[in-house]
Amino acid sequence: MEVTLGKAQGIDLRITAPPSKSFTHRALVAASLARGPSTIQDPLHSDDTTITATALRNLGVSIVWEEGAVRISGMDGRFPTREETLLDLGDSGTSMRFFAALAPLATNPVVLKGSLRMHERPIGPLVSALREVGGEVRYLGEEGYPPLRVAGALRGGDVVVDGSISSQFISALLMAAPCGEGDLSLTVSPPPVSRSYLDLTADVMSAFGAPPDRKGYTRFFVKGGTGYRGRTYRIEGDFSSASYFLAMGAVCGGRVRMGNLNRRSPQGDRRFPDILEEMGCRVLWSGGGLLLESDGSLSGIDVEMSESPDTVQTLCAVAAFARSQTRITGIGHLRHKESDRIQATAGALRILGGDVRVEGDTLTIHPRPLRGGVIDPKGDHRTAMAFAVIALGLGGVTIRDAECVSKSYPQFWDHLKEAGLL
Repeated sequence: MEVTLGKAQGIDLRITAPPSKSFTHRALVAASLARGPSTIQDPLHSDDTTITATALRNLGVSIVWEEGAVRISGMDGRFPTREETLLDLGDSGTSMRFFAALAPLATNPVVLKGSLRMHERPIGPLVSALREVGGEVRYLGEEGYPPLRVAGALRGGDVVVDGSISSQFISALLMAAPCGEGDLSLTVSPPPVSRSYLDLTADVMSAFGAPPDRKGYTRFFVKGGTGYRGRTYRIEGDFSSASYFLAMGAVCGGRVRMGNLNRRSPQGDRRFPDILEEMGCRVLWSGGGLLLESDGSLSGIDVEMSESPDTVQTLCAVAAFARSQTRITGIGHLRHKESDRIQATAGALRILGGDVRVEGDTLTIHPRPLRGGVIDPKGDHRTAMAFAVIALGLGGVTIRDAECVSKSYPQFWDHLKEAGLL
């Protein structure tokens, strides 16, 4: 599917942020391992969260999706599989990392595979850590990458995890640890990227009755054998998904009223409204949401984004319309996402006439008049949605493979249409 967008000016949007993908993944896992039933209210039903739910079903969990909720019968810390189980985790990096750590909780071995891109995304640090705490992991392809065959048990112990590639390696071990046979003492070295996601993990673990003891973002302790407790749990709104509409308001001028956002959320991307305010927008928080106003006059910014990786591309879209240079640092780990998002963003901006420079983990955007063109996000949902922002600010931009947004925000184009922007 291709989408062509015209230039928009003076927009006036009222929209509700969709549920958080990161919280939904974690709540599905905790509820599936819990003692007793759980109801997850307002879950995100997207390609990625469906992959996680389907994998849990294949491990024996009863999961029923309803309107506005999902009901789960917890397995009390074990997956009673009857034979070796194959899990196809597609393009979901969170699912691949989480199920690598969850697989030793199954009665029989589990084979994990994914898309071609998933087999290019590193998992070596997690595998090394799993082997130290009792997991029996064998690479079925290239060393350090999926697919994997996982067996063994989670016996616990002391383990050091490399946090330089993905915080999901740490989150995966933490989520599985309450159901392990022994205590887990986890040290992160070097300090992790995207560390705000560890706050999300701890938040969900605590909500389901298994809070980790921690010292900042470098030391964690989880008591083994404690497990999770079933409960009713509501998923909060997603700042990453909300960022695209807030960016449209910033670039096109006008106002955006965004509901279902928790100002005190542990999500790292909660910084995004503050960044837009620093660039020249006006942001007012009220109740469970915010109002953003912009006259379209934007200044560049110098900002470190290691804690807010999923809004880097949205920021680049806004920066393309700023009057001065924007310099974004701390984003080297974006090379290991659904695509190399640094090069993907730089390349797509250059197609539209942008002046972009990449040096190590730094991306710099210099003001320059843009032109229309065709953007192929190559299956990356965040690239597609970020360039929808540019398309509305510029006009004459076509986005190919537009349906890839279903990975995290299936209603994205529908919401644009409802707002009269498509």
